[in-house]
Amino acid sequence: MANVVVVGAQWGDEGKGKVVDIYTEHADDIVRYQGGNNAGHTLVVGSEKIVLHLIPSGILHEGKRCIIGNGVVLDPEVFIREITKLKESGRIKDDSCLMLSESLHVIMPYHKRIDIAREAKSGDKKIGTTGRGIGPCYEDKIGRRGIRLMDLLNEEVFARKLKEFLVEKNFLLENLLGEGPCSYEAILAEYRGYAEVLAKYVTDTALVLGKDLKAGKKVLFEGAQGTLLDVDHGTYPYVTSSSTCAGGACTGSGVSPRDIHEIIGISKAYVTRVGSGPFPTELLDATGEQLRQTGGEFGATTGRPRRCGWFDAMVIRYSVRVNGLTGIALTKLDVLSDFDTIKVCTGYTFKGKALETLPAALEVFENCQPVYEELPGWRTDITGAKSFEELPETARSYVRRLEELAGCPIAMVSVGPRRDQTIILRNPFA
Repeated sequence: MANVVVVGAQWGDEGKGKVVDIYTEHADDIVRYQGGNNAGHTLVVGSEKIVLHLIPSGILHEGKRCIIGNGVVLDPEVFIREITKLKESGRIKDDSCLMLSESLHVIMPYHKRIDIAREAKSGDKKIGTTGRGIGPCYEDKIGRRGIRLMDLLNEEVFARKLKEFLVEKNFLLENLLGEGPCSYEAILAEYRGYAEVLAKYVTDTALVLGKDLKAGKKVLFEGAQGTLLDVDHGTYPYVTSSSTCAGGACTGSGVSPRDIHEIIGISKAYVTRVGSGPFPTELLDATGEQLRQTGGEFGATTGRPRRCGWFDAMVIRYSVRVNGLTGIALTKLDVLSDFDTIKVCTGYTFKGKALETLPAALEVFENCQPVYEELPGWRTDITGAKSFEELPETARSYVRRLEELAGCPIAMVSVGPRRDQTIILRNPFA
């Protein structure tokens, strides 16, 4: 028996969707434990490109149970739209394969409006939020004024809470953000319609998982975003609003840490970031643009161009430590195939002094200087490689050097977007 957590080891967008899709073959349950529809997982199945924002990518495999845990914040409109599209394409044949935690929090229209209005007023201090209402929804969760899915399904409770909370939200919108108020009647009618559709998916998912774990079933826990966007351990305040690290798998799904056996961190063979915040190895030149274009580095959710830079071993070592990584899945190695030489950041200096780990102070992080070593490229198409031995010697050396710098074994190497363009070095479910 093995239960595996998959986390982003950088700033998100590392290719978790593909890795989860591959590992799903070995799992019985696939659990999304945090975040919302501010994340997007892109998968290529055959010739079809599929983008999922809320539903675990395990939904693309028949006979698997997909669970959205209590740590997620749910936009009902987006979820229903995603279900509808999957059903139309024949991807969902049985509704029982998908479950929603009754305890997850619901994104309301006022969350999205507040999110967008705040960002518009932030000027050069913008966080880079997607405007999906994720942060304001988590604020209400922590502030104990959130609406959970169980509340939405109870007409009387939902009506009472909505009326109570709208007083504060409309005051904020009108008096601080200069926006018009939200309509109680309109929201009530819209969300009652959502409740009718969602009801059949709602259950005590922590109890379901507990029973499955006791029965010896294998569970794959799927995170969104990345370690450096964790609200506690990321580049605060340029972070998301949830616990993206491996610990979030337990709090976001209701399972014990003792039930986790393997933690796989997903890392690109270079680094990308969306939104504002420190990024020491960022390339603001033709090389950065080449990485962006070759790697298709545009957000799956927003379409925004991603910031690109060389591989950062300081970030990966930090991720290994705070997540307790037992393996790394290295993605997009093929994107580096057109370079004669490739740089790798081995550490940082600040005011001439070498740093031991990532600095917590934003002012320090923003002014770090990366220390590079240069490695030879391979200038060869590697997308057809089926084994590690089939990679060019310089590509193998690059992977082994990253492994050495990370202090963690590499368990998988991706050489293209398709499922079959993957080299498995170690299966965490084995």
